[in-house]
This record gives sequence, structure tokens and C-alpha cells, in this order.
Amino acid sequence: MSSRQTRGEARAAYLLLSPNLLLLGLFVFVPLVGAAVISLQRTDGFGGGTFAGLANYAKLLGDPLFWRSLVNTTAFTVLVTPLSMALGLGAAVLLNTVLPARPVFRSVLILPMAISGVATALLGVLVFDENTGLLDLLLRTVGLPAVPWQSGSAAAFASVVLVTLWWRVGFNMLIYLAGLQGIGPDLYEAATLDGANRWQQFRHLTFPLLGASTFFLLIINVIFSFQVFDIVFVLTGGGPRNATSVLVTYAYDTGFEVRDQGYAAAIGMVLLVLTMAFTLLQWRTNRSRDVVE
Repeated sequence: MSSRQTRGEARAAYLLLSPNLLLLGLFVFVPLVGAAVISLQRTDGFGGGTFAGLANYAKLLGDPLFWRSLVNTTAFTVLVTPLSMALGLGAAVLLNTVLPARPVFRSVLILPMAISGVATALLGVLVFDENTGLLDLLLRTVGLPAVPWQSGSAAAFASVVLVTLWWRVGFNMLIYLAGLQGIGPDLYEAATLDGANRWQQFRHLTFPLLGASTFFLLIINVIFSFQVFDIVFVLTGGGPRNATSVLVTYAYDTGFEVRDQGYAAAIGMVLLVLTMAFTLLQWRTNRSRDVVE
């Protein structure tokens, strides 16, 4: 191919990409730069801010609510990410077999993906409300004590995790199912002829060939967990006693209730750095992303 043809194809590619790049710059990079600038200012929500340098970031180091929110965010990520991926993988393996009523089960698992996080959280309130929730009503009916889903710290955190799992498992199942259907049946036939049982086939054949799907889902689930907001905000509001407060809800409270936008922007920038650091680390260390399914 001549250099003239190469330049022509490059110009055509940039022309086709320009609308997306324009929207990306307008709605992602410009607000990102604005947030970085605001994070260096001292603000009170009224009028322009004054330059404060790294004062907001220094304030984070001695802020116990920030560290509590960071610990909660980390715990939420550590719990939700492997559980949602494991449940999604298990559901995908089952639905990839000759299972009766497979379309029905697939629809039930995928259905939560069709509704927003706010709607999901509102459904969670119907189930986990400690006064009128269906779950506590069922527990009282069978003679068991009710669970303090809103007033108990551990129970409130567990309710957020359970609602999030219900919302996220279907997405993980869908990605894993697509990966499973891309594995040729001849590989399983060869493994069976070699004497491999079902567990050995899954461990040494299925799971390694799902490496690219696992890598993708790991990154997506961690980013989602770092940025979780709507479910926590609607279901618990960060309570009780900040037991379910995460970085995004803390930034929201700081920016819109306390009206300290500079400090809230600093929290957001720390969250961005943590997310990018994890993604870069996984990209450099996880070789399964290159496994072809």
C-alpha cells in the first residue's frame, strides 16, 4: 500500500471519528479539566472560588469521613466484584447447557439491566425496608426476628450489596454466555476423549478460554463499584452513621449540601486516580486479556 493511500485512509478514519471525539472532548475532557481546576480552589457555593493550591487534598488526609467512605468503597468493591462475576459465570454455564426453560431464566436474569439504578434501588426499598419491607414481613410471618436493614450498620451494607448483585449478575452472565458460545464444541469432545470430567473441562478449558471476558468484566465491575451512587443514595442515603457512605455519595453531600465544591472536586479527582491506577495495573499484569475465545 502506498503512502498516499495510507494518508487517505487516515484522513477518512479521523473524519469518521471526529463526531465521537468532539462529543468525548465536550462532555468528558472539558468537565474533567474543570473539575481539576475547581479542586484547587476554596469554594462556598456562592460566587467564584479562590485559589487554594493543594489545600483540599491535604484536608483529605485528616478527614475521617473521607477515609470511612474510602474503606466502604473498597469493601463494596471487594464483595460485589467477585460475587457478581462468580454468580454470572455460574448462571452462564447453566444456561449454556440443555436446561429446561432457558429463555425464561435468561430473561429473568437480564431483566434488571433494562431498568435504571434508581428504579432498582426503589425496588430494593420495597424488599428491605425494615418497617414495611417484604423480606421483614416474611421473616415475621415465619416467626423469625426482623432485620434492621436501615438502622443496623452491617445489615444496611448487606442490603446495598444484595441489591447491587441482583442488578449486576445479569450483565456478567450475558458477557460470559457470549464467551461460552464462542468456544467450539470440538474442544470439549477432544477433552472427553482424553478422559477429562466436567470439572476438569471447566477448570482447564472453559475458564482459561474465558480470559478475555473475565478481564473485561473485572475492569467494568471495579469501575462501577468505585462509582456506585444511585443505589446507595436511594436505599440508605449513606447511613446509618455513614456505614454505607461511599466516595461518590460523600462527594455529593460535600458539593450539594455543604456546598464546598472545591473539596468535592478533590474527592472526585482522587476517585479518578484510583480508578485509572487499578485499570492500568490490571492492563499491565493480566495477560488473559489476550486470550482469544
